[in-house]
Amino acid sequence: MPFKLPAFPKLLSSILLSGLLFTSGVLAADPEPFLIYAPSRNGEELLIFKLTPNPENKFPYASWELVASEDLHFPGRTIAKHPSKSVFYISGGAKDADGMNLSIKFLNGRSATDGHTVRGYWPRDYSYLSVDRSERFLLGCNYQDGIIDIYRIDEKGMPETKPVTTLEEGRKAAHCVLLSPDNRHFYIPYVKEHNALYQYTFDAATGKVTPLDPKNANPPAGTGPRHLAYHPTLPLLYFSEEQGLGVSVYERNEETGQLTWKASARAAGDDAPKEGVSASDIVMTPDAKFLYTGIRGHEHDYDYLAGYAIGEDGSLTPLGLTETSKIPWGLAVSPDGQHLVVTAFKCAKILVYRIEENGSLKEVASLPAEEGISDVETLPIFPMVP
Repeated sequence: MPFKLPAFPKLLSSILLSGLLFTSGVLAADPEPFLIYAPSRNGEELLIFKLTPNPENKFPYASWELVASEDLHFPGRTIAKHPSKSVFYISGGAKDADGMNLSIKFLNGRSATDGHTVRGYWPRDYSYLSVDRSERFLLGCNYQDGIIDIYRIDEKGMPETKPVTTLEEGRKAAHCVLLSPDNRHFYIPYVKEHNALYQYTFDAATGKVTPLDPKNANPPAGTGPRHLAYHPTLPLLYFSEEQGLGVSVYERNEETGQLTWKASARAAGDDAPKEGVSASDIVMTPDAKFLYTGIRGHEHDYDYLAGYAIGEDGSLTPLGLTETSKIPWGLAVSPDGQHLVVTAFKCAKILVYRIEENGSLKEVASLPAEEGISDVETLPIFPMVP
């Protein structure tokens, strides 16, 4: 059944995108309120929460409210935001051949009800969505068939219904697609027994791609690269290891795009189960000081958030594990970098943690949601346009 709080009407929330709450790597003096966007599979709706931290660091550490819930008309799974426009892309499995599996929300920032939504049927659903650095293409990663689609988008952020490029390498379990900071290359990780990391050159003018030689960066056996984060100033990539439960660090040749595995860091100890557990998402704080991943105990009581400190050279130092609720799946950092948001896939809630100065995590809020929420985004709050 869809999650409902009757006191709140169904609204389109409209917030302009921005991200300048971090200045010179220094945290803002007081934490800022922000919004949390979470698409639901079971309820087929988009839940929008507002979280207000307590700047005095006193109990209650944060207050929250459900700002809106909007029908998606399909099981929502994946959400991504446009880098500079007030646009969201939401994907999920269509109910039938004629059903919808992609929703594009255009928000104009004037009030909580202004904006419009475009819903439609694209060739397939996606477990990962991103926009290239030139903001001219939307990239989608289909996990089940291992297919990558690239769509041209117009100046408003609307994608065409047919891709300009489709990659089908014959491998299943592709997990993400995200352009390099210079917009010249991207990398497709494959998990489980497929364990591969394919490399491509990207043409930002046409959306076409060319495989590198060699195409496979050959990740170490048993790692299962899943999701990635780019270091903002160093030529380094960090992949959560779905099977290894750690984080793989790769160096990127900025000229050729080729990746070289450098090291793996692991916060989980030797007591971690050998099977029935897997790592999930990965996020980095805006100042590149800390990195976090989720560890999911599918068949064991082993659900944690793994933290890492990032050195000046990009190396990782494990900070240990923070116990969390069942199946931590999607992770997002608040716009000011002071909070970590986590979806608990099997616990019908979304958790919010304050990121302490040393990188440790303190739970400050538990938002009642639904089971089956696997992805989440955050947005800052700004005054509405008059």
